[in-house]
Amino acid sequence: MNNQYNGHLCIVFALEHYNPLNMIRALGENGINPVYISVKRRYEVATKSKYISKLHRVDSVEDGFRLLMKQYGHLVEETGKKPYIVFSDDKSVGYFDLHYNEWKDKFIAYNAGCTGRINEFMDKYEIQQLAKKYGFNVLDSYVISKKDELPEHLWYPIITKDISPNSGSWKSDVYICQSEQELREAIVKIESPLIMIQHFVDKQNEMALEGYCINKGKEMQIVTEMKWKYLIQGYYSPYHDVKMFEDKEMEKKLQAMFEEIGFEGVFEVEFLIDKDGTYYFMETNFRASAWNPTGKFAGMPLPYLWIKGMENGCIDPADRKEFEPFTSMSEVIDYAKRVEGGMCSLPEWLREFKDAKCVYIYDKEDCGPWDEVIKNWENFK
Repeated sequence: MNNQYNGHLCIVFALEHYNPLNMIRALGENGINPVYISVKRRYEVATKSKYISKLHRVDSVEDGFRLLMKQYGHLVEETGKKPYIVFSDDKSVGYFDLHYNEWKDKFIAYNAGCTGRINEFMDKYEIQQLAKKYGFNVLDSYVISKKDELPEHLWYPIITKDISPNSGSWKSDVYICQSEQELREAIVKIESPLIMIQHFVDKQNEMALEGYCINKGKEMQIVTEMKWKYLIQGYYSPYHDVKMFEDKEMEKKLQAMFEEIGFEGVFEVEFLIDKDGTYYFMETNFRASAWNPTGKFAGMPLPYLWIKGMENGCIDPADRKEFEPFTSMSEVIDYAKRVEGGMCSLPEWLREFKDAKCVYIYDKEDCGPWDEVIKNWENFK
């Protein structure tokens, strides 16, 4: 099995999920069978892929980092080639960012050129202020601690969010509060020590952009634009319309933001669209999102293109593909939300599943992950 790109070992380092599964597949389908360092979670799915050349299971990101340094940190001295590392979760990206000086001479991974720079902009308030600087609309927000007094003149309803993806309980800390009393009750339950509170907008839709940067953000490619087919309050939608991204003005602003940060890596950017069609910048994920396989199905596999671009020092114009719009379905979650939730019938759902060009776990060429889902169905919903 080939696990290299131009002599560089390729490693997927991630919390176990179907997100790294699709990064592994994107590399495997392009002739690279990566090493996979899998950080334990409540179930396994990516570990079952046939495309993995070597699998390491670890209990924590810290354990994985120690294993990485011990097992692969010497390769650059022996071969003159630094291994590439790709990520798909915030915890791993945040940890590597804080330990940048320890690995930067041994590996090539997502980075912003100095210790702590990515974590700085994982902070939702900081990234929104940067977006505002470059001309994006952002919703008014406040950052408070659990002990602070509430700001005056809040406009309800209010939505709460963790200030950073590595602070608190992610979606479990999201509350939509219709009154001050509900907000106070939510703050007691929230685990994050710092909380962002924003006016909750009755949205028309959301938009996610999947892409990557090289050369310290000077070059950027957005491979897909996604909008939700239906909305779930306080949760992401697992069924999407996918199309080419064609807004050159927005692209220019985003590239300038990434260049100021100095980011190199795969990313996702999220926008809220309100009822009158106004777009509001929400946040950036400095790693592959769960929706990363949309790039693969559009002919632009994100982890492969990022490694290729980093190796060549530029984005190949031939890697910018045109494609027809298609649908994307995170099939297990969508089944739970729509069929078990009574939103559509099983025959209707099966037709849409069959018509979706991009699904996230089922793959007749790589059956192991789907077999694992069937055996542990309730854990995956």
